[in-house]
Amino acid sequence: MNNIVTVTAAQVDGTNTPPPGTPANVSVSVNGNTLHFTIDIPQGQEGLAGPQGPAFANAVVDGVNTLNPGEPATVESTFDGATVHFTFGIPRGADGVDGEVSDVELSEAITNAVSGTSNNSNGVGTFSQGADSSYNPTQIQALMDKMDELINALRR
Repeated sequence: MNNIVTVTAAQVDGTNTPPPGTPANVSVSVNGNTLHFTIDIPQGQEGLAGPQGPAFANAVVDGVNTLNPGEPATVESTFDGATVHFTFGIPRGADGVDGEVSDVELSEAITNAVSGTSNNSNGVGTFSQGADSSYNPTQIQALMDKMDELINALRR
């Protein structure tokens, strides 16, 4: 008794490239309602060597472009007959998270910021007068002027 199968699908399961001189072959099998093919196509004979290409003495990088994080690196090249030209695409790294300032770093930053503040008054000259035993408006005005000079020097 012959089994008759209704084929509803065909599928190529694979292709092979056996060595030159091997005959081409097709294997066929049926699994359910699907016809399965495996095809052997032999390689061709090795061809003759081609002519020597032109020599080049120069290679030039025409550009390097920064790509977004996660993009694949790229290289484009062209040859103008004497020079090979390259353009590279290199992805930048992903942004990192901000770190926290340690107590030691904060303490050093405050020390550095404060260390030079006493220099603000260095430009103010000393008040080189003795006190007059009586009320002297000129001497009081000079004292007020020196105080103003000191206050202005200490402002930032």
